[in-house]
Amino acid sequence: MIEYQNIFTQVQVQGTPEWGLDDSGGRLSEERCGKPFFSKLFGWFGNAQIGPINLGMLGLVSLASGLLWFFIVGLNMLAQVGWSIPEFLRQGFWLALEPPSPEYGLQIPPLNDGGWYIISSFFLLVSVLAWWARSYQLAASHKMGKHVFWAFGSAIWLFLVLGLFRPVLMGSWSEAVPYGIFPHLDWTTAFSIRYGNLYYNPFHCLSIVFLYGSVLLFAMHGATILAVSRFGGDRELEQIVDRGTASERAALFWRWTMGFNATMEGIHRWAWWFAVLTPITGGIGILLTGTVVDNWFIWAQEHNFAPMYDGSYGYEAYGTYDAFIGQGE
Repeated sequence: MIEYQNIFTQVQVQGTPEWGLDDSGGRLSEERCGKPFFSKLFGWFGNAQIGPINLGMLGLVSLASGLLWFFIVGLNMLAQVGWSIPEFLRQGFWLALEPPSPEYGLQIPPLNDGGWYIISSFFLLVSVLAWWARSYQLAASHKMGKHVFWAFGSAIWLFLVLGLFRPVLMGSWSEAVPYGIFPHLDWTTAFSIRYGNLYYNPFHCLSIVFLYGSVLLFAMHGATILAVSRFGGDRELEQIVDRGTASERAALFWRWTMGFNATMEGIHRWAWWFAVLTPITGGIGILLTGTVVDNWFIWAQEHNFAPMYDGSYGYEAYGTYDAFIGQGE
């Protein structure tokens, strides 16, 4: 008999489409749109049912604002290549909608010198915040905890630091991140070089710790549940009180491996905190850069975080940091 291996296959159960809860006493489809159907392809990655969806007013505002941001950025990029679709596709990864020049400070610049960037950023902000509020609204209507809302908020914190909080504190919209794929990466590199290597930023270090920690925790949890799903491990709520089945086997595996094991609830709390703290600590590090600390390498040397060179090599051999930079150029 061939043994069932769910690392390669997944059981897909289909029945009557699920329309969701209806606590108001109204029609089930009153605020839901789209006729639900099943997709075998989607079933390989998640639930096979597609639809219905409940956008609501906040969802519509978010969708409309997000599309306005998308089209403003896209049309500006298209204009940069003379409205040529082939050139747009060829150069798409290098095109960007740049923030205003430094001389404008926090003023609204002309449209073609950063004005479109400010307008599009406003619509993006409205879109993200409306979707965030919608996540709270949906959780409340389903009598759920607000864990997804706060997790989304941690990502929004980093988004606001990069595009709003830090530029305001620095007194210039030019500090914001450009819209574009490679230009965004170039901004990140230039930002690190400008402020003495972001790797010496302790909050950046913490962010990487939580990032890698999230990867490890999710991989450990996912692998453990898949490994015991033949015993029903994917039905975690039932398994919490079962003995001699999936939950106990999973607990024994880790207890015998490292002397300690998570609980069915605890592993999700660990993963949630590690994931949420990744953008929170990263945002703190970015917010402090340029506002409190001008050079993270020098800061690290002063706090015994980076080595103090004796002058035989490194930039001290050139006399000053500026001379070292000039030599590199």
